Parts: sequence; structure tokens; C-alpha cells
Amino acid sequence: MSGNVQRATAIFFEHGDFIRAVIRHKIKDESRAEDLFHNFFLSLVSRPVPAEVQDIKGYIYMAIINDITDHIRHLGRYQAMTHRRADYNKIIVNNRLPEDALMEKEQSDKMIELIKKRVTRNEFKAIASRYRDDLSIKEAADRMNIDDRSVVRYISTGLRKVKKYLAIKQEAENDSAQL
Repeated sequence: MSGNVQRATAIFFEHGDFIRAVIRHKIKDESRAEDLFHNFFLSLVSRPVPAEVQDIKGYIYMAIINDITDHIRHLGRYQAMTHRRADYNKIIVNNRLPEDALMEKEQSDKMIELIKKRVTRNEFKAIASRYRDDLSIKEAADRMNIDDRSVVRYISTGLRKVKKYLAIKQEAENDSAQL
């Protein structure tokens, strides 16, 4: 075991309860507090307490505060980047985590591509207008220059094709899982 690991282990053995208490006091989320607790050990391994430090607890306290501050800054930068990406992709984030909104957008895009490969061009236009673009049947019909009944028929036929494909795919996956 390297000297830094031994030193960090000794500090955690002696001051582990203090370290955990400070982190829990500053971070109310239990799982994030535990992550920071474990990350702090790694921090002490990579940046050991200098040998000339007299007040180990004071040094540890300041190191914990610095690590928490770095963590909060990193989290803020990550969230800002995610919001920028969501804004760029025109995703509404309002009451959802940006990560969830992005995942939903990516899943929606994959589903649209799947539908596009399985239906005719008019069926796709009708389905996309209605569900992706959130148009009414009338608005979709106006966009496509056809009557309302045709839009309903295109949507119904297209969705039936997609459901049939997904049922066949699910059945194949179930068969392969049983093997």
C-alpha cells in the first residue's frame, strides 16, 4: 500500500466520524453525502495532509468545505450545460430534470425514426403532425392539404403497422429470452 493511501486510511480511521458529520451537515441529501464521503478519501490520497500541519481537524474541515464547494460548482456547470443543450434542442424542461427531458427527447426521436421506417410517407406525415408536432386532426389535414378523415385513416393504419411490428419484435425477444 502506498504511503498516501496508508496516511489517508489512518486519517479516516481516526477522524471518519468527524468527516462524515461535517459532510452530512453541509449536504442534506444522504446519497450525495455518502458519495462525497468516499470521494473525500480519494481526495486525501491524491492530496495528502502536509506533514507540518498541526491542526489536522481544522485542515480536514477546510479540505471538506473545498471539496463540497468544488462539487457544487461542478454540479452547477453540468446543469447549466444540460439546460443549454435542452434549449438548443427546444426541449421544455420546466418541472422536470433537464437530464430527464433530454432522455425523453432522445427516446422520442428514436421512436419517430422507427415509425418512419415502418409506414408510408403520408402515414408518417399524419402521425408526426398529430403526435410530434401536437397538431389537431384538422390542423394536420390543413398542413397535408387533405380532408380530416384521410388524416385519421393514415394515423390509424400507420399506428396499426407499428403496433404489429412491435408485437412481433417483443415476441421474438421473449422467445430468445426463454432459450
